[in-house]
Amino acid sequence: MAPRRTRAAVALAALLSAGAAMAGAVKAEFARDVSTTQWPLSEIDAALPADWSDARFLVVEFRSSTSQRFELGLVGDEGAVSKRIHPYANVWVRAAIPLRFYREGLGDADELAATVNQPRDSYWINVEAGGHGPVARVRALSVTLRYPAHAASIEIRKVSLAKTDPGDAILDGGTPLIDDFGQYVHADWPDKVASREQLVREWREEERMLVPKSVVRPSRYGGFAGPKRKATGFFRVEKIDGKWWFIDPEGCRFWSLGVNGAGLAPPRTRILGRDKSFASIPTAAQIVAPGAQADPLRDPVSFFVANQILRFGADWQGGAALLTARRMRAWGLNTAYGPDLNDSLGGAPTKQPYVYPLPGWQRAPGAIMGLPDVWSPEFARRVDAEAQQQLAPHRDDPWMIGYFIGNEPPWPERESELVDRVLAGPESTLKARFKGTLAKGDTPAARKQLVHAAFSKYLEIVNAAVRRADPNHLNLGIRFGGTPPDDVIALARGFDVYSMNKYRWAPPKEFIDKVYAIQNLPILIGEFHIGVPERGLAPGLVQAMNQSERAVAYSYYVEHAAEHPAIIGTHWYQWIDQPATGRFDGENYNIGWIDVTDRPYPELVAAAKATHAKIEDIHSGKVAATTRKPRASEFGTPEDSIYLGIPAIQ
Repeated sequence: MAPRRTRAAVALAALLSAGAAMAGAVKAEFARDVSTTQWPLSEIDAALPADWSDARFLVVEFRSSTSQRFELGLVGDEGAVSKRIHPYANVWVRAAIPLRFYREGLGDADELAATVNQPRDSYWINVEAGGHGPVARVRALSVTLRYPAHAASIEIRKVSLAKTDPGDAILDGGTPLIDDFGQYVHADWPDKVASREQLVREWREEERMLVPKSVVRPSRYGGFAGPKRKATGFFRVEKIDGKWWFIDPEGCRFWSLGVNGAGLAPPRTRILGRDKSFASIPTAAQIVAPGAQADPLRDPVSFFVANQILRFGADWQGGAALLTARRMRAWGLNTAYGPDLNDSLGGAPTKQPYVYPLPGWQRAPGAIMGLPDVWSPEFARRVDAEAQQQLAPHRDDPWMIGYFIGNEPPWPERESELVDRVLAGPESTLKARFKGTLAKGDTPAARKQLVHAAFSKYLEIVNAAVRRADPNHLNLGIRFGGTPPDDVIALARGFDVYSMNKYRWAPPKEFIDKVYAIQNLPILIGEFHIGVPERGLAPGLVQAMNQSERAVAYSYYVEHAAEHPAIIGTHWYQWIDQPATGRFDGENYNIGWIDVTDRPYPELVAAAKATHAKIEDIHSGKVAATTRKPRASEFGTPEDSIYLGIPAIQ
């Protein structure tokens, strides 16, 4: 049966002509849970060819009323492929969409996010879903919008194919996009900052109210009162009455309520080539590359830092660290990421337990898709030296819970592609081993076995090195992303805790049960979040309808995680909203506890404090988790957040 074509779809199809400008914009309205429209090219424009072999860019001038992602699909003789477009809201843009994102695979970045996100100047694109194909014989186009938070519209006035990049652009005087405070210009919200005086006044009001109330910290590390366990002076794990817990250095049970980015690594956004997108560029808040000369038209800028300078002065780091620690304690958060927060606090009594992501090994020279040349003696020497350098200064620190040895390897279920890339790459011991083995028989099973053997060797080398460098702290393993297959989960040995990044309404119980059955280890959620498409920001990997529903979503996720006997903590990603004009890979998610102007989201804070106050009772089985599920859209909420359209990375 032919797809039903709405009046908006017909109008949209009429606009898609090769280079023809329309006399006026046509608006398509979106006001239902999931909408997909498909139309043949022959009904769009007879001059638009079906053979796109020579085209390299699909160029669209459009304006969206929302910063929510939509999917643009190409349907052809080779099948259908689609990619997710993340628009700037309420401004006309020219988006030159590289067709290679449709034609090629995901690439060989070392982590999932870097693999799937691609920055652009007037939008950004996520290429992880929708497959890929030749895009040589295109017969139809499709557009899908999933669960708009509120009624939305898209106006389109020109579409063309191009062989060379015409460039992305903000059109019709739409610049600047960002105001002096780092806020998105073309959107309004109730507490948007209008003046320096307003901002200073609100900062002072928060500081007067920033005291712990409902959340109590009975031990200095944030552990729970009650019968103590054996105290070792460091964090460890223990199973008590069938439930796993962290045990803090004083012997108190501890459930880790953490947040990524609660340190002094500020969010930053790219200036190069788009300086006109900013009303002003605070040069004091630009991040200069090590060893480079400052360049105000090149160096990325952090508007969050600019606001910190306004709040605390040029030496803002100490004041910002103290405020972060006070907020975390008042809100019931007990785990930071990395040691830099505590380092900035010095001897202050507000230190926080922290986990330590160890960087570098997935990015070793010659690494392909995050897998280094593991059989090279140089790799083992490098890992040993880096482990000593990173861990030796912290090996006696009781505030460190443990360390992660990797993050979101992108190769699971892409083993054959990884082998192809290794074989096509420079000479290495890894390549020689792959070639020698495959000469005896090149099969999918042989390729998978090669990659898995290399991964096991990787873990053997890294686990041994970190144990030598630091025998006192927990090995928290690799924060696996997505849903690795059982055989990859089984390879992840040598850890004290199995960690995963799991972006859903709540950690899926069946999957958690399966992981626990395979690993028999306590489980730590290394990343999760929920966002809202507002303030010029995208909603993140899981979407809520508004800030109140985002607060509901936090409680639902954390409380359901705490109900599971194996889960010993949840860590939110991340502390500060991403920049509206995107971080290094384009991401511009509304996922902060605080916004770019250094003000908390009160709905999230209030819900979190209430949830944190009952975590001990929930994990002990005395209190049930909330049954109130969040709403994703005023038009409905999918049973599983995976149906919001981001399955691979969730």
